[in-house]
This record gives sequence, C-alpha cells and structure tokens, in this order.
Amino acid sequence: MQKLLIVTALSFVLAGCSGFPGVYKIDIPQGNVVTQDMVDKLRPGMTESQVRFIMGSPLITDTFHEGRWDYLYSKKSGSDGSYVRERISLYFTDGKLNALNGDFRPGGGRS
Repeated sequence: MQKLLIVTALSFVLAGCSGFPGVYKIDIPQGNVVTQDMVDKLRPGMTESQVRFIMGSPLITDTFHEGRWDYLYSKKSGSDGSYVRERISLYFTDGKLNALNGDFRPGGGRS
C-alpha cells in the first residue's frame, strides 16, 4: 500500500513539472512559408511552373477546383503560446495565374 502511495505521489509531482517556468517548449511551424517578397514576384499570366518556382509546391491542390492552389502556414510559439496563421489562394485559368486572395496582397500590402 505504501508503494502505491509513493508511486501515485511521484506521478503527481512529475506531471506538475511540465508547468515550471523556464522549461523550453519548441515552436511548431507547419505548412508553406510564404513571404511578401514571394507574393510581390507574382504577375497575372504566369504559368503554373513559374509560380511553383517562386512559391514552391502548394500545400493543398483542390481536386474539385483544379485551378486553385492553397498555401497555408501556421506557427504556434512554444514560449508564449501565440498562434500565427496565414493563407493565400492562387487561381489559374488555362494554366495561367489569374487571381489571388488571402492574407497577402501584391505590392507590399497585407489584408
């Protein structure tokens, strides 16, 4: 009985250690990193291969909308728990870049 009590108490103590200040928690980035510089290089009429060279492969290629590429990025900070989420969708017509929307705008603006 005494061993069970010690094991239980030790389990609670170890579980409580995860909340100590100063314990390092890693940042968790996921998806495609997209920068404003990358978006500024995009021009209407670019081919899919030109866009892929600038942006990289899309995270999501919509099977129901073949002309749409989605780039998603999220990062959860391990230190303060903050969460950053960015997305941009590119639309192609006949294999040429037609439009984009999301958190980035061509020319340096962000929505």
